[in-house]
Amino acid sequence: MDECKKECCCCQTKHREDEDFKKLMNRLNRIEGQVRGVKGMLEKDAYCIDIITQVAAIQSALAGFNKALLKEHISTCVVEDVKQGKEEKVEELINTLQKLM
Repeated sequence: MDECKKECCCCQTKHREDEDFKKLMNRLNRIEGQVRGVKGMLEKDAYCIDIITQVAAIQSALAGFNKALLKEHISTCVVEDVKQGKEEKVEELINTLQKLM
């Protein structure tokens, strides 16, 4: 498993407290519902602007999810690694922020 962690990010894990996990899952469930709603709108030939408005709301909700997850990541993963002298976590964060912008 150590070999996998060096080669890809898909093998890394992060334990979340139950409350944090539930909050993130609730956000994703709402977003999933919004996406299903847009699909239904499209199937019912809804007006373009109405669909676009709902897609903008989904994008905003996803941005909120990212902000919450990023805050958690910085305050836990990044802080813990920096305290242990693992500065590469800062570079990973910078690269991630550049992708988001």
